[in-house]
Amino acid sequence: MNRLTKAAVFGVALAIAAPMAAAAPAEAQSRYDRRDDRRDDRREFRQDRRDDRRDYRQDRRDFRQDRRDDRRDFRRDQRWDRNSHDWWRGRSDFRDYRGVRQGYWYAPSYGYYRVEPRYYGYRWQRGHYLPPAYRSYYVRDPYVYGLRPAPRGYRYVHAGNDIVLIAIATGLIASVLSGVY
Repeated sequence: MNRLTKAAVFGVALAIAAPMAAAAPAEAQSRYDRRDDRRDDRREFRQDRRDDRRDYRQDRRDFRQDRRDDRRDFRRDQRWDRNSHDWWRGRSDFRDYRGVRQGYWYAPSYGYYRVEPRYYGYRWQRGHYLPPAYRSYYVRDPYVYGLRPAPRGYRYVHAGNDIVLIAIATGLIASVLSGVY
């Protein structure tokens, strides 16, 4: 081979090898850089997710607090006004109420139900027992009547114009609210 050809082959080989040789250390360096960048990206992503969870938790707390406030306001608005004689008018529980009927009691949300003659006009007293037939007409929303929630194991029940607090298991009357409606 003559000198010119050797020089040309050497020049081409050098032209091809030079960028590879220069790229090898740079590529090794950039590989580490990419790894660090990926780590940083993962850290940022995890931090963003943590922040999102914190925001979500705070939103849920705020929502729960708003619901509590709304329920308190609703109960306050729906509470029975003992000074008004017609407090029950316009309430959906009393939509079929037509006044006193002989031989029947009325329980809001349940309607009229037949009563044994011996209990019609009966005055319930603390320490007595409510018959099992009348224990199922429980008060669904005690706040309407200005009552606190019943203690565990007790329930408010409609019995004629009275509301009685009974022990669920035995029917023992713990308290009587007379002449409610």
